[in-house]
Formats: sequence, C-alpha cells, structure tokens
Amino acid sequence: MRQRFGRVRAVLTVLVAWGVLAGGGIAGGGAPAAAAGPDLRRSGTAPVAPGVTYGEFRMTLPRGTAHGHLLTIDLADPRVSVDLLYPGAVGARSPVSQLAAERRAVGAVNGDFFNITETQHPGVQPTGASVGPAVASGRQLKGAVPDGQRFGPVMPPGATTEDVIGVGYDRRARLDRLTLRGAVLTGEGALPLRGLNQYALPVGGIGAYTAQWGPASRMRATCGTDTDRAAPCSTETAEVTVRHGRVTAVGEVPGAGGVPVGSVVLVGREDGARQLRTLRIGEPVEVSSYLVGRRPGRLRCAVGGFPIVRDGAPLAGLDTVAVAVRTSAGIGAGGRVLYLMALDGAPGQTGLTVRELAYLMAELGVRDAMDLDGGGSSTLVTGDAYGATVRNHPSGGAERPVPNALGVFSAG
Repeated sequence: MRQRFGRVRAVLTVLVAWGVLAGGGIAGGGAPAAAAGPDLRRSGTAPVAPGVTYGEFRMTLPRGTAHGHLLTIDLADPRVSVDLLYPGAVGARSPVSQLAAERRAVGAVNGDFFNITETQHPGVQPTGASVGPAVASGRQLKGAVPDGQRFGPVMPPGATTEDVIGVGYDRRARLDRLTLRGAVLTGEGALPLRGLNQYALPVGGIGAYTAQWGPASRMRATCGTDTDRAAPCSTETAEVTVRHGRVTAVGEVPGAGGVPVGSVVLVGREDGARQLRTLRIGEPVEVSSYLVGRRPGRLRCAVGGFPIVRDGAPLAGLDTVAVAVRTSAGIGAGGRVLYLMALDGAPGQTGLTVRELAYLMAELGVRDAMDLDGGGSSTLVTGDAYGATVRNHPSGGAERPVPNALGVFSAG
C-alpha cells in the first residue's frame, strides 16, 4: 500500500448559507461549535479512471478548518460499477486499502458502523460484524441488528438499522430499507427467522448463521436487548446445526468456528431457544431467508448507515453536538451520480457534527445522503495497477480495519 496525503490549492470559493445550523460541542471537549457561515473551497478535480474523478476541499468554520476528500462516480458510464467490499466473512475486518487492492477497485470509502467493542460483556469477544444489512454482488450477506444494539451516532427520527444506500441492477443508486423475511420450516410448522449473520438477535428470536459469517463466535448474538446494547447476555440459549436439510447437532451454548458450506447454524435466545430445543437430530429442517426492500428493483450492492439528506435538504433531528471525522455517501442526478466523501483526520483539522455533514453533502450537490462510520474508520482510497493510495489521514494515525467498504470499479 502506498500512502499519499496532498494539500489543497484552492481554485474555487463557494459561500454557503449555513445560518440555520445549531451550535455543537467538540467531541469530548464540551466547547460549543459556533453557528457557522463557512467558506467552502474546492480544488480542481482529477480523473482517477473513466467515469470516476477525485477532488479535495477545505471548509473553514469558526472553530477551525475541515479538510475533505471526494470521489464522484458517473453510474451512467457503462464502464463504471460499484460493489460492496468485505474480507470474505461478515464477522471479520480489513483495512479499506487492502479491500480495494484485493479487488482492484479504483476507489473506495469505509462502510457501516460495526461491533467494535464488548466492554459491557466480559468474556464475550466483539465480532467485527456490521450493524445494518449488507449485499455484495447480488448476494444477501446479513440482516440488521435491533435499533438498540447499534453502534454509532444517534439516528434522526424515523431512521432504523435497516436503512441502506445501494446500487441496483438498473445501475442507479438509491436509499432504501432492507427488512429480513424468513422461516425455519420443521415437521411441526414454521418458526419465524429473526436474524441472518447478525452480531445481535432480537429478544426471543432465532438467527441463522451461514458460511458467510466466518469463524467469529456466535455468543455475542444473545447479549444485550432490543433497547439496551449493554444489558447482560441471555441465560437461556440454544444452538442447532442443520446440514443438507437435517439436524446434525443440538446444544445449549452458541459456539464459534466456521460454518461449512451446506450447513446452517441456528441460534436462539429465550422463546427462540425453547423452540430450537424441540428439534431432534435427524429431523428434516429447511431454512429460508431474504431481504425485502421498500423500493422496486433488486439491489446489487448495499451497505448500512443512516440517512442525513433527502431531496436535497438535511433531515430534522440530526445531532448538532458531537464533532468528529466523518464519512458519507450521496446520490445525485436521479441516481446516476454517486458521491463518496471522507474527512481528513490530520492533527489541526476539525471534524463536523452530523448536521453540518448533511449541509456539506447538500452543498456538494447530493439529493440524498447517508452517514457512514466515522472517527478512526474514515478512510478514502484511490487505486491503480500498483495498489491503493490512502488519500486522507486516518484520525488514529493508521487505517482501522473495518467490516466493509463501498468500492468503485472502472473497465476503462
């Protein structure tokens, strides 16, 4: 991996009317972020590949300067495509530059928030799995954890962990909401399936874990509740292995280790655990699951986050207090243009509140936008035949391994 961190030479100044912004405090510092009328200075863009350009900007606020990096992707160009990058397993993490280099992506930004720590549950290992639904190359990888189990900033009213940004087979980007539908079909009837490759299951639910989950422990799935991520782990659990349509193992404690292709591991808690315990070795069982969107057309790729801009305007109820390095993905031109943006985390740069981020994305030209994972995760890269170049300074001083990223490809 090669790292290159450039400085912006401003060639365009745009005055942005931000008088409606409420003040907020620098994260951890308690000082208010003053009402803003920032000066947004954009650099000239440079081609990365056919249909893909890269540029930088600096935005001066009363409390300091935010430095940003922007990829603009023309989805109307038939040579361009977008896909979800991930390290081959839902419960795993890799740096964005590595994910991009392995797939020879010409650009990428980090994706969803994820299960990064388990200090509230001693002895339980974090899985590294993402919060929301994930779709890669048309394959549905996972569902969304309950809202109360998520990591990340407070979501605006009406948002859920099921919210995604994705690109459909029609080559248009869109915001959508993916809900898991599924069942465990037994000789005695159908049991509702409430999870797919998720680090947290709804109270009383049953979740399915496939080969896509990876070797991470499934114990975390039974910890916390639908409204309290830090609540204790359930004391009533069960795990059932189904291979080629028949039960091959029944246990009480969720395990770890990879799930072989052709097998499904079912994990239940409370009522779900009691239902799974009725199954017997050799009994025929069929597991079905699929993600259903609110908008027509299948998504070829999708990643979780939460919406911050719709129809060109910031949403109501966005956080105005915490200032952080942030990542966002936005949509313009009726879904034909995708914008991927990450702030720079170099010392001396300021971050943005979520509401400021929404106004920034609107000023950059998006009609709809999502907030993706930020802080030490914020990473934007460009790629070529020699590898991936990290364009921003990750705020932790080095890239943080993440569960997924949005990758851009160009056949030119």
